[in-house]
Amino acid sequence: MTPLDKPLRREIVVGDIHYTLVIDPDGLKLTEKGKRKGVELSWKDLTSGDAALAAALQASVPTSR
Repeated sequence: MTPLDKPLRREIVVGDIHYTLVIDPDGLKLTEKGKRKGVELSWKDLTSGDAALAAALQASVPTSR
């Protein structure tokens, strides 16, 4: 198995919107392409089951487009 020791970046398209997904040793971050703020999720939250709570909290914060 290859260790995740540096960030891995990939572009994905959801609907018509392009996103950048960064997976690194701390967790993952999904950001709309060209933007700085996005949804972050740590591996600790994901494995402990707190992922849904973290996602709900971030979704409740209004973002400007």
